[in-house]
Amino acid sequence: MDLRQIEYFLAVVDNGGVTRAAAQLRVAQPSLSQAVRKLEKDLGVELFHRVGRGLVLAPAGEALVGPARTILREVGAAENAVRDVGAMRGGRIDVASLSDLSSDPLSVWVAKFRHQYPDIRFHVEERDETTDVVSLVKSGACELGILALPLPAEELVGEELIDQHLVLVCPPGTDARWPDPVPIEQLSGVPFVMSGRGTATRDFIERSLRLHGVEPDVAVEVRQRGAVLPIVLAGGGVSIVALRSGLDAILRGGVVRELSPRLTRKMGVVHRPGRITEASTEFLVCARASFEEFAQSVAGYMADGLSLVEAGRLTREEGDRRLREDNVRASMIHRQLQ
Repeated sequence: MDLRQIEYFLAVVDNGGVTRAAAQLRVAQPSLSQAVRKLEKDLGVELFHRVGRGLVLAPAGEALVGPARTILREVGAAENAVRDVGAMRGGRIDVASLSDLSSDPLSVWVAKFRHQYPDIRFHVEERDETTDVVSLVKSGACELGILALPLPAEELVGEELIDQHLVLVCPPGTDARWPDPVPIEQLSGVPFVMSGRGTATRDFIERSLRLHGVEPDVAVEVRQRGAVLPIVLAGGGVSIVALRSGLDAILRGGVVRELSPRLTRKMGVVHRPGRITEASTEFLVCARASFEEFAQSVAGYMADGLSLVEAGRLTREEGDRRLREDNVRASMIHRQLQ
């Protein structure tokens, strides 16, 4: 039994015969009659009694009418859902991310995308290990994986997305202690607050410090990365974080400095071979655009002589102001529609 047979069967029922049904469907009458007979053969029952040149529903046919209409409705609903996803009016994006990348930049990308496409839902899986993120993508549980480079090539397609700047965050009131930028060599013997061992960010920071002859002095180690900045801001030590996180620390009085040489790391995305969904494709386009907009603004301020941190702060303020204005306009429109 296929959908065409069900459609033809209901057309005969609704039009009271083959002739009018064929005209409505714009098919040849013999083709319609043949399709109905084949449906009866496939089901092994008689759906219509042949009375003269007409058709009358048999008991089996009466029993089929309800389920047949349900099937066509469900197929129609499925087709509409697919079209909605293609038009960004629905769907869900499943993303696996290293834990220390989910707050920045993934959270920013998700928020901006949802602002543009409010009907798209997200499910984000956080993992501490690169292998765990890769496993989620390989299994199909998540469509996209956000990782630091180098990207795993085995069985997955990977592409570089952005260069992420890292900065030094210090307790409030310590401005005089730290030059701007801070030579990495000066961090020898400085107490650090870091996330647990084995996370991608911690491994990268420790490797970077050791390349400059600094053995990190980890005074506080916390499993929950969200506790790092509160401990730093309370005077528990210093930490190296993504620029956007550093900008959050400034709002709470933290002292934030660029490092010399500048510390950056590359990030990318992985997915299984083949085409990814239209929603995920658009999400990656928007993620790149968001980062490029931020990077270009920062570069513009730095060309005027500002530091990386100050340029980032002004860029962040501009973005927050635009977001507030957009939200105000959206709220006014929502009230008018009610």
